[in-house]
Amino acid sequence: MIEHVHNHITSELQQNAKTDIIFILASIALNLIALAINAGSVEKSRTDDTALFVMFIFVALVIIINLVAIIGLTKGKQTRAKLLNGLINMYRDQQVDKYYDASLLASYSVRYNLFILVVVCTGIISIIVPFVMR
Repeated sequence: MIEHVHNHITSELQQNAKTDIIFILASIALNLIALAINAGSVEKSRTDDTALFVMFIFVALVIIINLVAIIGLTKGKQTRAKLLNGLINMYRDQQVDKYYDASLLASYSVRYNLFILVVVCTGIISIIVPFVMR
């Protein structure tokens, strides 16, 4: 039974990592696409209110998608911590915990914070740069 639980937890960790990758890549890709579209429509937005309105729609989209990604990454961080704590407890019960360095939890937390920082920074840049160019 322990082996089944172990396999289930490691499977959940793998699924968690895949989901996090999707959140990160999707939000960064959207940020860069929005940056390109808004930067490309800067010239037209100076004279056409419709183009300016479209720029603001992309800003709203960037904000919404980045909030979803940040919430998803935060939940992923919490899920990973719970799963890894479960593994550590299982390893401790089986007296094999010396083979898993519990300090990995802290490095995973830092890594998630860095992922969130990248998402936030690219989002801010995709919002600010076109309006500075305007």
